[in-house]
Amino acid sequence: MKKSMYSTLDDFIEYFSIKRSGSKATAEAYYRDIARFISYLNDEGIKSFAAVNKEDVFNYVTLLRSGKITRNRISNSSYSRNLSSLRSFYHYLNETGEANDNPFRLIKKVHVEKHLPDVLTFNQIETIFESFDLDKPIEIRDRLILEIIYACGLRISECCFLLLGNINTSEMYLKVLGKGNKERIVPYYPRINELLELYFEEYRCLYAKDDNPYLFVSKRGDRISPRSVQLMLEDVRERCNIPFNLHPHMFRHSFATHLLDNGADLRSVQEFLGHENLSTTQIYTHLTYDRLKKSVDSAHPHARKK
Repeated sequence: MKKSMYSTLDDFIEYFSIKRSGSKATAEAYYRDIARFISYLNDEGIKSFAAVNKEDVFNYVTLLRSGKITRNRISNSSYSRNLSSLRSFYHYLNETGEANDNPFRLIKKVHVEKHLPDVLTFNQIETIFESFDLDKPIEIRDRLILEIIYACGLRISECCFLLLGNINTSEMYLKVLGKGNKERIVPYYPRINELLELYFEEYRCLYAKDDNPYLFVSKRGDRISPRSVQLMLEDVRERCNIPFNLHPHMFRHSFATHLLDNGADLRSVQEFLGHENLSTTQIYTHLTYDRLKKSVDSAHPHARKK
């Protein structure tokens, strides 16, 4: 029995989520992008992905760029993500034999301006850490989550999926399973061990189910979710009177920026972050440069405006 287009999309999203370790948010965005394309194919009477030709793709891209499909004109970054979604989808179809060509390879990429990541100062980081009451088990857990993300530059998904067996407390490092199932080793500083000991004694022994292999658990005993961490950060923001939104990735950005600010080499930071390409890590050098320039502009006597 021939699969429907949406069944094929479901299979792709499962493949993307498991095999490529894609985040839930990215998988959801890819699903929306490809489902929109399927709707267009249905409207055009195109019955299979293999039947899509160059003209169909150019027509679709024109409609997408004009806003006629999305109701509003889309930004370059959204357009770029749509192309990435559809290229990846057709690459999957090529591998499974459901299409012989990738018509989206003919579409040129658009320039997307990269925005510098949001970072916290070292003092802001310490203020956040010190706001947790370590006499309360739940706050021990929450402090440890944020401190491990900052200490090791983890993505929130990497933190939530940390396994007990991937922590080496004697050598003070973590084994992290990152994007594309690539494993990396990241060292951490001694304070993490102190918090781990507290966490195991005061929280995890009370709530974790016996067969739960993950480091961080909820009060139900299950693996903690990224959404739980995001909600916790909303409370932290209010408690610390921070005048901007906090998100878990800020701690990863801060890790990289603070290392470079203090003399770490770019290649080491690339390895710690698990970036495949050095160019991805280089954005932090621009951020460091901007911070240094602002310091000179505000403090150097010859830089001050008269």
